[in-house]
Amino acid sequence: MMSDPLVAVLLGGPSAEREVSLSSGRECAKALRTAGFRVTEIDPSEKIAEQLAAAAPDVVFNGLHGRWGEDGAVQGLLEWLRIPYTHSGVTASALAMDKQKSKAVLAAAGLPVMESRIVPRSVAEASHVLPPPYVVKPNNEGSSVGVYLVQEGANGPPKLAASMPEEVMVETFAPGRELTTAVLGDRALTVTDILTDGWYDYDAKYRPGGSRHEIPADIPGEIAAACLDYALRAHRALGCRGLSRTDFRWDESRGIDGLILLEVNTQPGMTPTSLAPEQAAHCGISFPELCRWIVEDASCGR
Repeated sequence: MMSDPLVAVLLGGPSAEREVSLSSGRECAKALRTAGFRVTEIDPSEKIAEQLAAAAPDVVFNGLHGRWGEDGAVQGLLEWLRIPYTHSGVTASALAMDKQKSKAVLAAAGLPVMESRIVPRSVAEASHVLPPPYVVKPNNEGSSVGVYLVQEGANGPPKLAASMPEEVMVETFAPGRELTTAVLGDRALTVTDILTDGWYDYDAKYRPGGSRHEIPADIPGEIAAACLDYALRAHRALGCRGLSRTDFRWDESRGIDGLILLEVNTQPGMTPTSLAPEQAAHCGISFPELCRWIVEDASCGR
């Protein structure tokens, strides 16, 4: 990489995860300045190409979350403009963001996933698509945006918010503990056990005190090893680059058979206390060092 590059941090944007992205992006920009980079921050609008042309960065640090920033859209623009960028490329980003298509790839790679279907929201509201308990969620959003849990014994299907898309995913509920593993390049870092008092929804992820992180997770060695193995295999199967994070549920009563891969996140939260940076810190990689590594890994053709 050239000496003294100008890094443009993309943050905010128009997705449902705008506020999370603003928080992540600001923290990354601060860390990159600490690491010695020149940094400019860009909150992209529909004129993002003009914004990038005006800033003329050498590298783009993609701090966006959700649609447009995480689904291959901005990656395609950066490829067209030939600006090196961080995290996964067009194909891996689009694939990982589409939960149903990514699950097909993961299942083909021999990884354990839950049964799910894509149906019109009207169908999901009319009757039980799968036997309860099950979950209804958008097929292409992250951060537990718009997730409905239908409990066993529920009288009927959920009434979905108007903001839910016209097609939704209905997925068999995976019980158990919430585990996660970050992958940095070709290395799976460790396993975190995410402890909450209820459902691990958007508030539990981002509200202060909404969840507690036990790192490393107090789990049997066989389960920890499987999380590391599955996360790295998922990262490779989807073609991810840079940093990713794979989320699991583990039903202790079923041993290794109770470990289920939920999804792969190609743009993990990036505040110093977010799950992936926490794992990096546990492995001796400070937050500025992590952000530096991600920038130095940037390229086109990802």
